Amino acid sequence: MAIEFSTLLRQLRRNAGITQEALAERAGVGVRTIRGLETGERADPRVNTVRLLADALGLRPTEREELLAAAVRRTGHGNQPDASTGHVEPATGQPGSALHESLAEVAGQLAQVVAARWQREEEQRQVHDPYPLPVCWRPVAEELIDHWANIRRLPAGGAHGPLDLSGRLDEVVGVYRRIPSGRLVVLGRAGSGKTILTVRFVLDRLQSRAHGESVPVIFSIGSWDPTATTLRDWLAAQLTRDHPGLAAPGPGGSALAAALVESGWVLPVLDGFDEIAGGLRRPALEALNATTLPLLLTSRPAQYAAAVAETDVLTSAAAVELTDLTLDDLADYLPRSTRKSPGTDPAGTAWDPVLTALHEQPDNPACINLTTVLTTPLMITLARTIYSDTPGHDPATLLDTRRFDGPEQLEEHFLDNFVTAAYRPRPEHLPRSGPRPDVDPERARCWLGYLAVHLTRLGTPNLEWWRLGSGLRRRTRALVTALAVATAVCPTTALVLGTVGAFTGSLHNIMLQFVNAAAAGLFMGLTFGTTYWFMFAAKDTAVPPSDTRVKVFGRARKTGRSASYRLVIGLAGGVSYGFSYGFLWGMLNCVILRIGFPESLNISLKDGIFFGLVFALGAGPAFGLQALLESPLDIQSAVNPVGLLRANRRTSTILFLLWAPALGLLVDTGAWVIVHPLSALLGPIKWNLSASVQVGVTSGLCGVLSYGLAFTAYGQWVAFSRIWLPLTGRLPWPVVTFLEDAYQRGVLRQAGAVYQFRHARLQDHLARTYRELHASQHPTGPGGGAPTQ
Repeated sequence: MAIEFSTLLRQLRRNAGITQEALAERAGVGVRTIRGLETGERADPRVNTVRLLADALGLRPTEREELLAAAVRRTGHGNQPDASTGHVEPATGQPGSALHESLAEVAGQLAQVVAARWQREEEQRQVHDPYPLPVCWRPVAEELIDHWANIRRLPAGGAHGPLDLSGRLDEVVGVYRRIPSGRLVVLGRAGSGKTILTVRFVLDRLQSRAHGESVPVIFSIGSWDPTATTLRDWLAAQLTRDHPGLAAPGPGGSALAAALVESGWVLPVLDGFDEIAGGLRRPALEALNATTLPLLLTSRPAQYAAAVAETDVLTSAAAVELTDLTLDDLADYLPRSTRKSPGTDPAGTAWDPVLTALHEQPDNPACINLTTVLTTPLMITLARTIYSDTPGHDPATLLDTRRFDGPEQLEEHFLDNFVTAAYRPRPEHLPRSGPRPDVDPERARCWLGYLAVHLTRLGTPNLEWWRLGSGLRRRTRALVTALAVATAVCPTTALVLGTVGAFTGSLHNIMLQFVNAAAAGLFMGLTFGTTYWFMFAAKDTAVPPSDTRVKVFGRARKTGRSASYRLVIGLAGGVSYGFSYGFLWGMLNCVILRIGFPESLNISLKDGIFFGLVFALGAGPAFGLQALLESPLDIQSAVNPVGLLRANRRTSTILFLLWAPALGLLVDTGAWVIVHPLSALLGPIKWNLSASVQVGVTSGLCGVLSYGLAFTAYGQWVAFSRIWLPLTGRLPWPVVTFLEDAYQRGVLRQAGAVYQFRHARLQDHLARTYRELHASQHPTGPGGGAPTQ
């Protein structure tokens, strides 16, 4: 009979002839931990702690194995809390410390949000309708895994036989627990169920998660550039993107996201190693080997094998490969996915003739083709959508070798008809009778194709709403931003100047006011467009979404952004813009009034200095005030793309309502403060109530509008996704409605704060067909052309 862990630990300690206090000191753990483990009060011995105890006791390899095995037996298998690899002892703070408890509370909140998110996603993907497809796996070739002694974390001389890693989808957590290193690679060809496995792993592990254990979080690793960002920094950035509240400062001053990653509270589930750009897979694998983080990594076999051949296997990682579905799996699943056929057989379905042919004529070319294709969850799901969920489609046509003379044609057929089936008109969702809009399948295919090309160009599977404009050429982005700013500023300035002029009796000079408005719009557009070019377009980056909110009442928590830094930025920007605006406006007035060049230069310099100081005194304090009013978003505030978009819209709206009057008042106040001292230094400056109101109101409204359109994620969304891309036919006008509808139809999926295509194969297919269609409609030569971006 196996010895209980508590009894074995006490026996080994006594054999070593040391006290509990001495063992605690050698192992670097608390005395209460030793006492709790020996008395059985602590029922969750963590493998990291057990290893420390084994090292401190100087155990032989056989004794070490026995102690580790007892620890695993104590926590059990299946859906019991994981004691083997689920939690890495926090690098900052011991259990019971204020730091540990603070991070444990945040990790608990994160676990709730992650569980709710993936539960909804699994329901959206109809994984359990009628039941999950039987995803299974087998061992991989030995050259793709590390030495078993390293996987087992054994000392020199320890027995190192292979682990039994066989299992099914519902056993993935138990299989992972058998791996002492906590590092597992799951290989599988396209559509074999890797993503389904990661979702099930996260949900099952969270269901059994005990207090103090790490939280499994899925990361789409295809967007990681290991040459630019370290793994931990990238993980923290992804966490902040999906959970903006984790940008708040945590214990010790670092952001909560970074603290969770560094302290081992996050178990990375890295999905899609094969989606990393080809030239980056080797450095990515080397970067993963530079860490000891427990993780689960998924990849297609060929891409992972190529990376291993270039450098090395994933250190201390075991690996399995997903197997194909069998004909029996099809016979069980497909008939239950469709309605019964009317006829003599009450249990018969449209799939019965096809399945019968596959069983009885396995050597028939048509049956060979179809059996070859229907071996992955992806293809079975597509076939179900087209034939089981779509009335009037007979799956028997799949055996027509005149239409499909090979497996490739069948796969293309499934991918090509999936969008058509997803966007078919449904009686319960006809226009004006339900929430789902009626979208023409061909138009939807075109819009989805553009999105697929957009993602291919960016080299990422993540469809981020704040980067939809990044698919355009960089100079186009800068030009569109400048046009958006100028278009917003011109009528705003004209309205303000005309209104103020009417109240002050200055309508006789209305033409000059319109010239002023046009000049203000043109200059503001050029200024912000140029600044946007240097800050974002030239670097081919996008304005990131805000991870803060504006909190007027109550105490705003510190966000780590210095108000003094914002003050300096505002002062510098105000001086630059104000001097340029004043100088050019002075020159324009002198040209209109036909004043000589020497005097024009003197007047323009005086106006430039005056307006430079005025706008500096307005923009500097306004930027500082904005920083003081910012507070981090809650962890639960952005659990999907639409939630993050709405949060940024609210933030932008509140900033406009607060910042516009604040900036206008500050500019106006600054003008009255400096007008007299500057008049004494530079000569008389004409300034009156009418000029004060005009400058204050226009600077407040136009300054905030320009800043919002050029330098906020929501403003860029409006400029590109709500105006430019629909105007040029690349996307529909109701973009949010279209994306959410595509998600509801199963064409897109959600991964945190971003959308993704249902599968990379579908994205590649839509991108290719979009390019082919565009090339046929806009040929540039014998080989056609590429889509204009």
